[in-house]
Amino acid sequence: MTATGSGGRAQEVDSNGPAGSGRSGRRPGQSGTREAILEAARARFAEVGFDKASIRSIAGAAGVDPALVHHYFGTKAELLTAALRLPLDPQIITARIAAAPIEDLGETIVRHVVQVWDSPIGVQAVAAFRTLLGGDGALARQFLLEVVLKDVRRRVDSPPGTGDTRVVLTASQMIGLLVGRKIVAIEPLASMPVGEVARLVGPTLQRYLTGDLDFSSEP
Repeated sequence: MTATGSGGRAQEVDSNGPAGSGRSGRRPGQSGTREAILEAARARFAEVGFDKASIRSIAGAAGVDPALVHHYFGTKAELLTAALRLPLDPQIITARIAAAPIEDLGETIVRHVVQVWDSPIGVQAVAAFRTLLGGDGALARQFLLEVVLKDVRRRVDSPPGTGDTRVVLTASQMIGLLVGRKIVAIEPLASMPVGEVARLVGPTLQRYLTGDLDFSSEP
């Protein structure tokens, strides 16, 4: 697994060539510029949400050219990951979820997310989520719904219009699993093998994702 994420991208770019070499996107005060972009991104994501926060609006709030945002962080999803200070590339998880057959989505999500939590990278990621859950939960919610589960929403939108509810229920289950396994450390869940967690919790997620839920508006 790669642990560099978006932050590593910027560090690698910054290390190439001497300062003032005239390369595109290079300028003095890179550390301050990078932090200004991150602060603007956190504010915009919190204010209008991931989908409506454009790279152009974030760049405008930070007082930089949009190309510089791409230079440091790549995509908007990578920018959100950096804004959350997560030490991992979300594609580690999303690529594996995307490759899973729809009938195996529940167990696949549990298996691969828990594997990341249990890895050395995951220790830092869990610490970041613990901080977010105690503070700015909006960013954590957007990361789960708009990055990790965004493509899942499209796949499980049956009947049409139910995808949002399905992924919200899935995210709520995963947050509860994170808290129980890594933050509160409830036994035997905390020390249960990953495969067993996936086998026991996966069917619950699968029901949320593809099951025959009652979407009636009646009380």
